[in-house]
Amino acid sequence: MIYCVVPPELEAELYDKLVEYYKDNPNVKVILDRREGPNRRQTKRSAAEREIRDRRRPRAPGTFPTTDPPP
Repeated sequence: MIYCVVPPELEAELYDKLVEYYKDNPNVKVILDRREGPNRRQTKRSAAEREIRDRRRPRAPGTFPTTDPPP
């Protein structure tokens, strides 16, 4: 699914045009951006609050054959 997000400032001129343009494409949905309030990414957090973790799975134990092609 592809979301075509229209900002509120351009709703009057773009929303109806985009809905009409993508009406035959079921993989595209036109939506309006209605978020309000402060942007949380811009707030400063102390290093003590932030926890960085490695979310990758550990490597399986053992040895593995090479992936190089034979000569």
